[in-house]
Amino acid sequence: MSDHRTYKKIEVVGSSTVSIEDAINNALAECAKSVRNMDWFEVTETRGHIVNGKVAHYQVGLKIGFRIADS
Repeated sequence: MSDHRTYKKIEVVGSSTVSIEDAINNALAECAKSVRNMDWFEVTETRGHIVNGKVAHYQVGLKIGFRIADS
């Protein structure tokens, strides 16, 4: 049998007041609480919230791919 796998994707948005990287890590950490077999992510969008001319929040849209059980 070959080593092919089947994946499912979900879309989430992570946020952070610190950085884009922190927003990604926040999203992955939250998803890891309920999603098993996460293997990869794709950043689909990056945006932020501005207050008084400065970044208040970073927001990052992600697609997270995870293996379907027993795949």
